Amino acid sequence: MAFFRPRVSREAEVRFHADVEISKGYPALLDKAREAESTLRELRAADADEIELLAAGTAFDEALTEALRAAESGQRATFGVKAYDDRIARRKAKATPAGAAWTAEVERLRTLREDNRMWGIPRVPRPVPAAR
Repeated sequence: MAFFRPRVSREAEVRFHADVEISKGYPALLDKAREAESTLRELRAADADEIELLAAGTAFDEALTEALRAAESGQRATFGVKAYDDRIARRKAKATPAGAAWTAEVERLRTLREDNRMWGIPRVPRPVPAAR
């Protein structure tokens, strides 16, 4: 009697293992983003100049982006190796409690990053070139 083993591509297995490794650093990256956010909030409370706020807002954006990438890797790894090749498996995995938790975390980080990009990074005025 032959046993049936569901086939997944070698590429899906490699991507799965890469995502597992990337997602291990998620807690440290999230802590780094929290530190950058607290720095930005302290500068706002101290009424710092726009150049310092620009640097702190950009650092917070970079930290959030790294944390978001790790969260997305954790989400894909939680979905399982079959979800890389099969959209039905991905939808089923998203409905599990672990999949729903990662999906909510990814959406929360995306919203936080977009909010920072719209309102947290000040726009430094640039000189207008003189008309000829």
